[in-house]
Amino acid sequence: MEKKVILVVDDAPAIIDLLAGLLKDTYKVKAALNGRTALRIAQSTTPPDLILLDIVMPEMDGLEVCQELKKNVETTNIPIVFLSGEADEEACEQGMEIGGSAYLKKPVEPDSLFSVIEILLP
Repeated sequence: MEKKVILVVDDAPAIIDLLAGLLKDTYKVKAALNGRTALRIAQSTTPPDLILLDIVMPEMDGLEVCQELKKNVETTNIPIVFLSGEADEEACEQGMEIGGSAYLKKPVEPDSLFSVIEILLP
C-alpha cells in the first residue's frame, strides 16, 4: 500500500526537519518554507493527503494559505492541521472557522501529532 502524503509548511527549516523526521517512516513527506510554495504543491497533479500548516509566516500566513486552499474545488477537501507557536488563541480559532481540521501547539507532542493525523487520514 502506498504511503499517504503529508505536506509540512513552516518558515523554520528546523521545524520541517523535526516533523519530517517524525513522519518519514509512516508517511511520504513534502515540505514548503512558505505559503506560495505550499499552494503550488497542493494544487499540483499529486496533491498531499494532509497539510501541517504553520500559522505565523512572513509574506503569506497560514490563515491566508488555508483560505486559498478552501476556495479551490481541487484542494478544498485536504485536511489542514494548523501548527501554532506564536499564534494566539484567536488566530487558532479563526483557522478552525475558515476550514482547519485541527490545531496543535508547538512544540508538537509526537503522540498528539500522530493521533490527529490518524483521525484525519483513516
